[in-house]
Amino acid sequence: MRTFLTGATGYVGGAVLDALVRAGHDVTALVRTNEKAKRVAKRGAHPVIGNLADPESFRGAAEAQDGYVHAAFDYSANGGPAVERAALEALIAAARRPRTGGANAHKRFVIYTSGVWILGKTPEPASEDAPINPIALASFRPAHEQLVLDAAGEHLRTMVVRPGVVYGGATGLVGDLFKSASNGLVRVIGDGNNHWPCVYDRDLADLYARLVGREDASGIYHANDEGDERVNDIVDAIKPYLPVKPDVRYVPIDEARSKMGAYADALALDQIVRSPRARALGWTPTLHSVGGNAARLLDEWRAARN
Repeated sequence: MRTFLTGATGYVGGAVLDALVRAGHDVTALVRTNEKAKRVAKRGAHPVIGNLADPESFRGAAEAQDGYVHAAFDYSANGGPAVERAALEALIAAARRPRTGGANAHKRFVIYTSGVWILGKTPEPASEDAPINPIALASFRPAHEQLVLDAAGEHLRTMVVRPGVVYGGATGLVGDLFKSASNGLVRVIGDGNNHWPCVYDRDLADLYARLVGREDASGIYHANDEGDERVNDIVDAIKPYLPVKPDVRYVPIDEARSKMGAYADALALDQIVRSPRARALGWTPTLHSVGGNAARLLDEWRAARN
């Protein structure tokens, strides 16, 4: 399947790129620079240099594809939700172009990467049909999810993936915990008894590959390992594998907000999430917790930083 991918050099998008290439898909990756173009080419993609903020820079390449995976977000001063919406509109327009190949042609598809923060606090297990109550950082996502879902039609299937807290490699929230613990001091926002719905980056990427390849896939899919780990559980699991036991400082949420803004509420969010629609496709995470794989994940984190 000819697939257009945004965010191919990012945390989630990079894992998705590898999974799509392994599955035999022909991937065209949007990148900003020649250096990034070389990186994605080495991983098996066809790079296109452009910018999310300028849909004309990638419109031609996008119109040559069968499907679209949006896994990017422009965090620059000139980026943000408005840029993402314009990019989604351009991808949907490309997906809706007149079809060729007759009645037996595959449906085109669009996959949008959202996130579980759109659910808000979920002390009870929340599946894909749960009501949403987005925190401030995710306040723009309901409109973008709906834009994508409403674009579905006879010849276009659309999907929304809501990853949990992604772990694996050198980055992400869990990677930040590894870094601070290795440096001797972990700052936990709140009391640390909040649950993070986590997912291994390679398992998450496998879900995207399944969605691309399944003609019957559409709608919203959660992606998490259902380990129901608290932040304290993750921190405690890391400690035995470090040369020096780190100190743990619990930062009151008001103090954290004054320094970090709305991001503090995201880190302190308590969520228990379930992924029944993803599992119904045969998706089964290979890793079921951070804590149960702390030694392996620390090794991955160290290797990725070198």
